[in-house]
Amino acid sequence: MTFDREIVDLRTYTIRLRKMNEFLEIFDRLAMPVQLRYLGRPLGMFTSAVGPLNQVVHLWGFDDMGEFERRHLARDQDPEWPAYLQASADLIVAQENRLIRRAVLPSLQNDRL
Repeated sequence: MTFDREIVDLRTYTIRLRKMNEFLEIFDRLAMPVQLRYLGRPLGMFTSAVGPLNQVVHLWGFDDMGEFERRHLARDQDPEWPAYLQASADLIVAQENRLIRRAVLPSLQNDRL
């Protein structure tokens, strides 16, 4: 897999203790269909194993900030999106969003990480 997007939305959710399976089921059933429609496939989705626990991290790639904003606005206006927000509201303790840029290194130019 190549990571050729210029901007990555690195999003971390902290989930209530012993609620990870419930959150993942809700996310997969209610959020993913909408996310896939507007944001495309994520670069990756992970759960924490060491360090701060009960966290879900997912990464979504975008060509630029304009694309990030347009796609999120469209997703937020989808009539199915509020069902996910309501179903997950009591499961999420904290959320952190970071927008990170791809570093261009000459030694990695051919690999396109």
